[in-house]
Amino acid sequence: MAHQLENGLERRTQILDAAVVCFAKRGFHQTSMHDISAEAGISVGLIYRYFQNKDAVISAMADRHKKQINEILGQARQASGLLESLEILFTAHCGENEPQVVSAFVVDLFAEASRNMRVAELVRDVCETTMNGVTDLIAQSPEAKATNLTPREMAELIFAVNDGTLMRDVLKIGPTSEERRAQQLKVARNLWRLLFKKQNEPAYA
Repeated sequence: MAHQLENGLERRTQILDAAVVCFAKRGFHQTSMHDISAEAGISVGLIYRYFQNKDAVISAMADRHKKQINEILGQARQASGLLESLEILFTAHCGENEPQVVSAFVVDLFAEASRNMRVAELVRDVCETTMNGVTDLIAQSPEAKATNLTPREMAELIFAVNDGTLMRDVLKIGPTSEERRAQQLKVARNLWRLLFKKQNEPAYA
């Protein structure tokens, strides 16, 4: 039984990973279950054993991502300071082989959320999970005391910059993926320092 459960989880992961690639390449509407099966290297019938339709695939993606977020937040809470916590959160997926695929998928998912209320609910739920986690980290941090912004306002600003860099990543602005990531992290670090610097501390290190 345990072996069957493990195989089932592996198969679901295989399908979800393939769906991310397909949605990124073709968009949500243009992707069929046949496309996902071809990308995953398994039959369409096998996919339907796990997911009733594309909305079910998206729902499973949201559940998986929320679990990943909570795991990363748990790691971030163990950090020695707020800036280290934020770096853990915002570099968690930098090791992915094709970051543009993930960025393109997220951008298309947001576009789909503007048309599909069910997808919008799932996206909002995932975003709120992350936003609430970061807001809580900021609220509990001594570094946040030196600003007039509320923890939620600071979290909103941090995510606005993060979402903007994601959009630019889709456009592949910058010579290489590694250089783009390095530049994005540099910008993010400077923003964090500006937000949480002490009154007598220079804005840039």
